[in-house]
Amino acid sequence: MKKITIDPITRLEGHGKITIFLNEDGGVANTYFQVPELRGFEKFSEGRPAEDMPQITQRICGVCPEAHHMASTKALDALFHVEPTSTARKLRELLYSSFYVTDHTTHFYILAAPDFVMGPDAPPAERNILGVIAKVGLELGGAVINTRKQNHWVIQTIGGRPIHPCFGLPGGVSRAITEEERAQMEEIAKSSVEFGKLSLKVFDDVVLKNQAYLDMILSDTFVQKSYNLGMVDENNKVNFYDGKMRIVDPEGKEFAKYSPPEYLDHIAERVESWTYLKIPYLKKVGWKGFVDGKDSGVYRVAPLARLNAADGMATPLAQEEYEKMYSTLGGKPTHYTLATHWARLIELLYAAERFLDLCRDPEITSTDIRNIPTATPDEGVGIVEAPRGTLTHHYITDERGVVKKCNLIVGATNNYAPMYMSIKKAAEDFIKPGVEITEGLLNRIEMSWRSYDPCLSCATHALPGQMPLEVTVYDADGNEVKKLSQGIS
Repeated sequence: MKKITIDPITRLEGHGKITIFLNEDGGVANTYFQVPELRGFEKFSEGRPAEDMPQITQRICGVCPEAHHMASTKALDALFHVEPTSTARKLRELLYSSFYVTDHTTHFYILAAPDFVMGPDAPPAERNILGVIAKVGLELGGAVINTRKQNHWVIQTIGGRPIHPCFGLPGGVSRAITEEERAQMEEIAKSSVEFGKLSLKVFDDVVLKNQAYLDMILSDTFVQKSYNLGMVDENNKVNFYDGKMRIVDPEGKEFAKYSPPEYLDHIAERVESWTYLKIPYLKKVGWKGFVDGKDSGVYRVAPLARLNAADGMATPLAQEEYEKMYSTLGGKPTHYTLATHWARLIELLYAAERFLDLCRDPEITSTDIRNIPTATPDEGVGIVEAPRGTLTHHYITDERGVVKKCNLIVGATNNYAPMYMSIKKAAEDFIKPGVEITEGLLNRIEMSWRSYDPCLSCATHALPGQMPLEVTVYDADGNEVKKLSQGIS
């Protein structure tokens, strides 16, 4: 049997590989999306003081440590039975909104845009951020760099460091902001709103006005009809920091809504022998295998799922773009996986607008930033929407606050089953008998999961940092037919 291996896959956070087995005729017999790294964060968190967890768990990933820091801090609020002050809550969300601007900017321009700006079949040497800047111009490249730089200043000012912040405490945060800092943040927020609008215009000009790209987005190859999960506020509008988790079925009807302590009533996890990454599914539907539809417990998270699960956006400019997206794609919900890139930019604009609203809140410079916990710690669950999807931290401690058990379900873990299914479907559609297997063709298969922006360094954990890529094609007798490689000496 012929075998194609993409190991590791590229333009993501972490390490993974795709193995495609071909039948005698050259069609796809089976496909596996494997995560070969073992993460041990839950296990070596045991025996640690719970108040150390916001610092420990964010070391899982250097791309979105703010998400782990925030989920962990919220878990400590619940664990120590203490509510943060109003100002502390707003400062947390302000930092988190600023972080979202930087993170979504990173994914769209560095990881996703090369496939659309340069084209999915462009040479790999050109299909990268440098190629994007060369094509769209230095001015836009400068705007990307400046937006990230300014928002990292916000994260550093509030959180103490530009990455791996150290400000979240049970019941509050470690420092207030001054009026001078607030005024500077407001200007950065204004600039971020303009950058969000610019990014959506770039998407409109480069992607939506390109009929070939629009046809690709709307093709059946990239359709995944499953349940959607996302956090919503009291009005069922998208919220990243706080709210209830809402699940809608493939037709867009509400299936369930739950608060963080209830997550185990709705989410279950299973394992497969060929991967270290666990596979969550909806407990009340059950595991029916790697299939989509209303009878399957498979669900999706991340930007498109969040927009599908909500009734709208909580800020005006993002709401306009939300309505435009669904109108263009034929109504709500939409199951076009590649439309996740569009949803991500709408979220970028929402995050910038929310950032600006919080900067203008008269309470944001108050020094009432912490309620000191007095209760005996026991168990706590904290949930936020990480850029890559719903992030759950669950800690159980003894009466001294020492962790006895820890469970983390990250965005990429939630999305494992749909990513697997998306890859298999793309492989079946693109690899046909008689079709030459090129690097561009394999990249189109990678595009099927790149929309999810998986963070496999969050989902698993490995020490090596090398990113070689080698694809070897074998014939039915096991003889090597062709080898493509990069980054291998």
